[in-house]
Amino acid sequence: MAARPHLAEREEEARAVGGMSVADGSRAAILDAAAACFMAKGYAASSIDDVARSLGSTKGRIYHHYPSKGDLFADVFRAGMEMNYAAIEPVRDVAGLAVERWRRMATVHTRQMIVTRPYQRVVWEGVELYLRGATTPEQREEFARLMQYRNDYGAIFRQVIVAAREAGDMRFDDPRVTEQLMFVSLNSPLFWYTPRPGESEHDIEVIVAQVVDFTARGLGVSA
Repeated sequence: MAARPHLAEREEEARAVGGMSVADGSRAAILDAAAACFMAKGYAASSIDDVARSLGSTKGRIYHHYPSKGDLFADVFRAGMEMNYAAIEPVRDVAGLAVERWRRMATVHTRQMIVTRPYQRVVWEGVELYLRGATTPEQREEFARLMQYRNDYGAIFRQVIVAAREAGDMRFDDPRVTEQLMFVSLNSPLFWYTPRPGESEHDIEVIVAQVVDFTARGLGVSA
């Protein structure tokens, strides 16, 4: 079994597969470093100094792209969602049964939670900050746009599970409640997954399949 690529390589792969095009390599490096810092310490405890130290550069390099920590955090949030949107794009409109389309989308999404975990943790924290009102008025306006971007992503999945229910392949009640419960399950690797020495891509696929199968049962999909 081939060894699992280094985290940075997997994030670069996800960025390419997910379609995140960052022409400015300096900005891409800043986003990667910031995502890792925010995941490790949280938004409140992280600073531009932390990101600069992680990069081995000066704060000026970061301020050239981002006037504040809040702007940097928002761009990491946006980048994480862009990766997710583009990652599901090849499978979201595939012809066939809606339940099979959902399974493909769920598999891609769950893998994103692992291979772009620092970015996805920032998305999760951004949602928490927004819902708690822990943002400035200026940040709140930007976060409202990001939340809508995230909600639109969820709506893509909701449309598919509703179609699968109408076809008799899923069983659930309120689609909006079900969507939230579904993402609790699919997003769960954000909170318990830890890379293991020697872990292979096959090992990742097994984890993803287990999460998706568990979620499918919750949606009433028969084996």
